[in-house]
Amino acid sequence: MNFGFEAKRVFHNKTGLGNYSRDLVRILSNYFPENNYFLYNPKKNKKTLFVSNNTNVFERNPISKFNQKFKNYWRQNAVVKDLVKDEIVLYHGLSGELPSGLSKKGIKSIVTIHDLIFVRYPKLYSYFDRKIHFYKFKKAAVNADLIIAISEQTKKDIITYLNIDASKIVVVYQGCQEVFKQDYSEIEKQLVSKKYNLPQKFVLNVGTIEERKNALTIVKAIKNLDVDLVLIGKQTDYADKIYQYIIENKLEKRVHFLKGLSGTDLAIVYQLASVFVYPSVFEGFGIPIIEALFSKTPVITTKGGVFPEAAGPNSLFIEPFDVQDLSDKIALVLQDSSLASKMKEEGWQFVQQFNDEVIAKNIMNCYQKVLST
Repeated sequence: MNFGFEAKRVFHNKTGLGNYSRDLVRILSNYFPENNYFLYNPKKNKKTLFVSNNTNVFERNPISKFNQKFKNYWRQNAVVKDLVKDEIVLYHGLSGELPSGLSKKGIKSIVTIHDLIFVRYPKLYSYFDRKIHFYKFKKAAVNADLIIAISEQTKKDIITYLNIDASKIVVVYQGCQEVFKQDYSEIEKQLVSKKYNLPQKFVLNVGTIEERKNALTIVKAIKNLDVDLVLIGKQTDYADKIYQYIIENKLEKRVHFLKGLSGTDLAIVYQLASVFVYPSVFEGFGIPIIEALFSKTPVITTKGGVFPEAAGPNSLFIEPFDVQDLSDKIALVLQDSSLASKMKEEGWQFVQQFNDEVIAKNIMNCYQKVLST
């Protein structure tokens, strides 16, 4: 069978949505090689973010000069003609969007919705962005034959905010890239440690340095502890608050900012970390938590929401702005080697449910369910 995918983020997004899209195509093409997978990309990318090693994956771009110029029109409307030409039986919108007119051409559709943060926390988005996001997500949710939510939390939000019946939504968890599941040698670890001038002992946080992800609380929590902090991610204006606190409290030598690491280097940094801390206020899922668990690094994250789903019963949990509790729990993991070992091993066992084979089978079950109705 021929499956189609909205693939803008496969080729143009380096982080969350892009990683989800690339991984899903990769594992489906590996575990179900009898099918063909067509990736509809509105424009060629100067930088290569995705190359498939499989002969059953095909990139498609707009052909006419009109569609090349009006890329969004192609994505949202004209692409359907190309789907018909390619004999696509099911089209999967990987990030909350679907083109118009699929059902009229007899093409089944699935949309993945990652989160509705723009509804829960509207102040984080402009008025225009909120309206556009809501329109696209609502339209896709109504028109899709099936919705994939990446967590039970996201499923609840889709029911609440988009007014969609629960029977139309299936939860299929995300995984992470294969690079985080590898074992690395001591020599490789030493080279990365030297390359980024990493401290011997450090707390790690990975993700965009923005208000919602709450990295300042970590900085405050390590102030009186004998440990450094490594923050990895793109910086926003929120980082200015962190720099100000660092300067006021003379923490310049203990807080380290990194960005632009290769996948392998990032995976090794995870394995070098003493503990991974993720005090985000809200997430659709939280892939960095999964990356840490696969890396056998103890995790401390937020109570409630999606976080217990992603982190499992053997991680430690805090209220997101409780500096003292976070400080105490970091100290506990650093000082109690038996607890740290237990968190590493049992966290690794828990995270196996997010392995490629499990996810591939769950996604294909969704496809078969839709095609059989």
